[in-house]
Order: sequence, then C-alpha cells, then structure tokens
Amino acid sequence: MINDELIDAAAAVLHPYHVDDRLFGDVASALVTEAGNVYVGVCIDTASGTGFCAEHAAIAAMVTAREYKIAKIVAVWRDDGPLHVLPPCGRCREFIRQIDPSNLDTEVILGRRRTTPLRTLLPETASFPLD
Repeated sequence: MINDELIDAAAAVLHPYHVDDRLFGDVASALVTEAGNVYVGVCIDTASGTGFCAEHAAIAAMVTAREYKIAKIVAVWRDDGPLHVLPPCGRCREFIRQIDPSNLDTEVILGRRRTTPLRTLLPETASFPLD
C-alpha cells in the first residue's frame, strides 16, 4: 500500500466531535499489517487523562483481529485548512514497539513521500559500557 492510500484511509475517518471542552476524533490513524489488512482508529480526549491516541485505537482494532505486525502506520489531523501528517508521540512509539518486536521496522509515514523506520524515532535502548 502506498503512502497516499494509507493517508486517505486515515483522513476518511476524521470526524471531530465536541463534548464540552473535549474533542474526539480530530486525529485519525490508519495502519497496514504485514498481511495487507488496513485498520483505522481515532483519538479520544478526556479530561481525566484516560483518553488515547488514534494510533492506539487502530492498533487495538488490529490486535482484536489477531494481527500484531505493522508494516506502515500514519496519523493525520486537519485544522480549518490542509491535512497534516503527525509523527507518533513517545507513548505511541513505545506502544507500537511493544506489540511485536518486529515493529521496530514499521514504516512510519511522515509525509506523502517520506517514511522512516520506527527504530529511528525511539531513543537509544542499548546500554554502553564505560571506558
């Protein structure tokens, strides 16, 4: 699946909804698994911090379907103007990594023609001996 198709799949589920001072669904995510299946999800913002990112929702749908290996993932947001691609936050990066060790090689879409492996977005995880 090419980047544009996954970006479009995420954009298709963007449906912001206001409840008091909270906003649901203003960020959407789409991912494609190694098997070629696409899963989508949206963020849920809550006042108590119990909400979750769009990537979490898409990954939960994937895991519900008994899949764990993500080939590509994207998150998008639209203000009153153009569509924006968002990199995953630190919590999402770690969440993706913990679902399956091979997800370190997941292509994170950063633009229509730009991707990077998840491993490049994570902080160093190895330990280094002191001299």
